[in-house]
Amino acid sequence: MICFIAFVISDTPLEHQIMENRNNVTEFILLGLSKNKKVQILCFLFFLLCYLAIWLGNLIIMASITCSQLINQPMYFFLNYLALSDLLYTSTVTPKLMTDLLTENKVISYKNCMTQLFTTHFFGGVEVFIITGMAYDRYVAICKPLHYAILMNRQRCNSILRASCAGGFLHSLGLFLLTIFLPFCGPNEIDHYFCDVYPLLKLACIDTHKIGFLVIANSGLMGLVIFVVLMASYFMILYNVRAYSAENRHKALSTCSSHITVVILFFAPVIFVYIRPATTLPEDKVCTLFYTIIVPMLNPLIYTLRNTEMKNAIRKVWCTERFWKGKPMI
Repeated sequence: MICFIAFVISDTPLEHQIMENRNNVTEFILLGLSKNKKVQILCFLFFLLCYLAIWLGNLIIMASITCSQLINQPMYFFLNYLALSDLLYTSTVTPKLMTDLLTENKVISYKNCMTQLFTTHFFGGVEVFIITGMAYDRYVAICKPLHYAILMNRQRCNSILRASCAGGFLHSLGLFLLTIFLPFCGPNEIDHYFCDVYPLLKLACIDTHKIGFLVIANSGLMGLVIFVVLMASYFMILYNVRAYSAENRHKALSTCSSHITVVILFFAPVIFVYIRPATTLPEDKVCTLFYTIIVPMLNPLIYTLRNTEMKNAIRKVWCTERFWKGKPMI
């Protein structure tokens, strides 16, 4: 993989010379969302509220699941780790974004930029695969209910979680290797609010046309394929619930509707940003805000508003004296 990338970005004598001067850029300037001071202050207040809501909502979900019997159910097992990945994912972007909104010097070092690129796509990839695992869980629960206990035992759930982490790592490592070998010799202004692969390709001193196709394969096509598979699985679930009783059908539809909402909100902007060739558009910043901040903030609401079991668990954990006295929940 490394040899192939090195071949792609250094196949001419001029590019060999540029590679030797790659350290000309030691830091990048993030242009952010707006240059207007009033808009920056309003954005800071908005994202501060969003970030606090993300931490509060996801911590409530994690504590409610961990301190109740829901942790033994595969769906809530995955939801618990989805909440954790939401916290880690948004924390790779939001604190730096809020800091830059209040400072004049919106600088990020080369090392921190590459670190942010890797961690953002790692936790984002983990979240994508956990959502896929949740869809598989719902498919088995509704379409193969007699085999559910066998197919979704704790060992299988742990294997899906480990596979999600491995998938996120491979996805992020691929983008990291595509970017780390690029020469940057100026300018160093990134037209974004964090270090992402397409804005960095735009600053590279070589032709990144070939690398752009690799990014599409790594991110765009992967997102599109997973989205199609997820939607197909939910359509199969909706088809199978026709034979259920009215009560069970309502419960299944309620659960699946929340999952479908998350899938569409997350994958639609991801596909829009990464499925096209290596170009950046003004709309990219708004789309990126959706899957880095807005969706992690909405997930706790989406997964609890129409979920009776989750609401009951929250009431039991947070509205009883046992929790505050530190006694174990039954």
